[in-house]
Amino acid sequence: MTHLELLSPAGNAEALNAAVRGGADAVYLGLASFNARRNADNFTPDSLQTACDYAHLRGTRVYVALNTAILPSEVKSALQCASDAYEAGADALIIQDVSFAHAVSSAFPGCSVHLSTQANIHDSWGIRAAAYIGAKRVTLARELSLPEIANLSALAAEYDIQTEVFVHGALCVCYSGQCLMSSMIGARSANRGLCAQACRLPYKLLCEGEVVAENTGDYLLSPKDLCAADLLPELVSAGVTSFKIEGRMKSSEYAYEVTHVYRNVLDRIVLGEQAHTSAAEQHLLKSVFSRGFTTAYLEGKRDNDIMSYKRPNNRGVFVGRVSKIQDGVVQVLCEHDLHAGDVVEFWTGKGRTTQTLHADFVMNGKKAYIPIDDKSARVRISDRVFCVRNASAAFAPDIFKPRVPLNCSAELSQDKPLKINFCVSAPDSCEGVQRSIASRLLESSSPGKLCASAEGVTVQAARSKEITFDEVCEHIGRTGQTPFHVASFDVGIQSGVGIGFSQLHHTRSDALASLENTILSRYRFRKPFAVHPHFPQAALNNSTPSVCVLASNPECVRAAKRARANSVYVSVLNYRRGQSTYNGVLAKDVAQASYPKDCILQMPNISHDALGTSREAKLGVNLWEYVSADKPVLVESIAGLVRAVSLGAIPQAGFGMSITNALDLGFVAELGASKAWLSAELNIDQIAELAKSAPIPIGVKIAGAQELMVTEHCPLMVHGKCNQECLTCGRRMHAHTLLDRKDFEFPVVSDLFGRGHIYNSVSMDALPAIPKLIRAGVSMFFVDATLMSVEQTAQTVGRIVHALNHINSNIDAPQKMSGTTSGHMFRGVV
Repeated sequence: MTHLELLSPAGNAEALNAAVRGGADAVYLGLASFNARRNADNFTPDSLQTACDYAHLRGTRVYVALNTAILPSEVKSALQCASDAYEAGADALIIQDVSFAHAVSSAFPGCSVHLSTQANIHDSWGIRAAAYIGAKRVTLARELSLPEIANLSALAAEYDIQTEVFVHGALCVCYSGQCLMSSMIGARSANRGLCAQACRLPYKLLCEGEVVAENTGDYLLSPKDLCAADLLPELVSAGVTSFKIEGRMKSSEYAYEVTHVYRNVLDRIVLGEQAHTSAAEQHLLKSVFSRGFTTAYLEGKRDNDIMSYKRPNNRGVFVGRVSKIQDGVVQVLCEHDLHAGDVVEFWTGKGRTTQTLHADFVMNGKKAYIPIDDKSARVRISDRVFCVRNASAAFAPDIFKPRVPLNCSAELSQDKPLKINFCVSAPDSCEGVQRSIASRLLESSSPGKLCASAEGVTVQAARSKEITFDEVCEHIGRTGQTPFHVASFDVGIQSGVGIGFSQLHHTRSDALASLENTILSRYRFRKPFAVHPHFPQAALNNSTPSVCVLASNPECVRAAKRARANSVYVSVLNYRRGQSTYNGVLAKDVAQASYPKDCILQMPNISHDALGTSREAKLGVNLWEYVSADKPVLVESIAGLVRAVSLGAIPQAGFGMSITNALDLGFVAELGASKAWLSAELNIDQIAELAKSAPIPIGVKIAGAQELMVTEHCPLMVHGKCNQECLTCGRRMHAHTLLDRKDFEFPVVSDLFGRGHIYNSVSMDALPAIPKLIRAGVSMFFVDATLMSVEQTAQTVGRIVHALNHINSNIDAPQKMSGTTSGHMFRGVV
């Protein structure tokens, strides 16, 4: 069986200690600011060196996450960060930006490039793109089913690429790498590691302005947590190499307990034993963090059962119900024992109240007696009680644990030097985590042994008392301030010899230091090849500025053309007969047989292979059949770009590709893109900087709707039971919005696959930036008319055309429309 890797989070040094002690084969962590958890207690180059040494001495690999979008001024810093990680001993770099991954894939010998789940790889063309990039591993999108994963793993193996799958932890409701909600609302970019978790906030779904299903719960974008422990056998059969636990922002208790459970399950799989989790293991998983568990998309689930509508944070373990209240003491009839120091939560009819169990708490059989601190809390009989912090699972860090098991041989012969030899123990002689450590260390050594020795002073005849076997073992075995543990001794002592205990100590220390250097030697003194990123020369761009419009129905297409738009795009999701939308609402009658022939198709950023439980397979829809050779097409992913080129089309790189720097522009041009649309997260100065070296024409979004999320779960399912016949769904024929706490309404559109598209609550209007953008070299201006009426489409295009026609006149620059936003055009992101 191929080695199965358990990959655990290490948000800080203590969590690293916890993950390794729990049995992780590898850990992933952040360095500096180029990682998707910038608010974690990330490592510095110096502390990363220490972390790598700690992990590598125990055979644990270290992957450094550099999985954020990289702004124009940050490319050199990002390359330096990658270099620092490599020199510190990183085994792999986890990267989101595909052009950055391509640039460093050959620069760091012995350090693999892994594509992050943020790279949005979810189909076979994404795997082919990963091969071109030079990636050695792909972290697949969380929205894939088991049959899809098996198909992609088989294809990846043909390219010598490993696949990695998340098996536990938080689920994002949006496809990773495609979320702009936190960014547009608060300038905290999820693609830059500062997600504000807007998806965990309360919303109400409105249908034609009326609230839908008020009793469902308020957290309509909050999924349950993933728990795939019982699907590990199926994932192993699917060809997955690495099983990833989410949680770099979670506690060390979480890192230890979750890793420990999954380690045990994987070990049972290897041994051919019953692999399913026990009740005790499930209890442990819930006790450290749980929003409720789901296997979600792995088993083809996408309905309300995967959502945590009523609670967006840790619900812990259900303990029992209140059975009696007297004199400020609540009696709970418990299904599980409680302990002093636990934190419990009472789910009352008026909300939730939290209580820490102090020393006056009493556990008597199945009854717990809990004095309530908050006398105003409205706890009632039959209220449910949950334990949200289990004090008994508290983690005590120890930098020397887990220890590496060693076999020691020593020779004490008169008139010969003292000899001490240490070898890493054979895995079969070890148990638990030490078995894993020994196995990992030995699998990379040749010929299956890892030993080091040292010689000491010459052994003399005993002057008073000869040394004994027990004394030799005791003093050689004192390894307290080292990462090692002596598991067995083979000591040869000539009769009548003696030696000072200090000599045993010195020689033991020399032998252990030699073994440590042997283990770490392949990570020492590594130097990357010089990285010279290719920044292409700017193309001579004398193009007349053009207005490009994305429309979702024939009437808006014609309105845009009458208003003198230069190019009109139609999403292929709306191009299919019967799928036109007006203001985001599916047309009730078929009235779209006459899209103009010169429309350019926009391919979706999400396009699964048609197999298993994918929506493409279920509905029998292949949108790529509309793409023709020698015709332009707008693609929104690296997979789409590779696929379009293979079909002989003329691709343009769209906003979904998150083009944020010169490397990105050069890379998409190299792959065959004829034009490129820049990320919506760039500001006007960053756009101007990129325009200087753009090898192909570039454009920006200037007006219209701003898509914030794409979700596999359809938000319209809040209505209730759904037959998932999305092509003809009646709910899609009504206008829906998500109402937030501040009474902003975010339009929701469900497409023909039932995937949700959530848009910003205010339309974009950045027309005042047009003069500066023109001077900088931007030649294309994009209007997203998905949520516009025919009249609004014509008016918006007309305003831009007028501004372009008078760009060199004395007429003032166009003013921003009231009630709109300029997005990041003037503010950018951090």
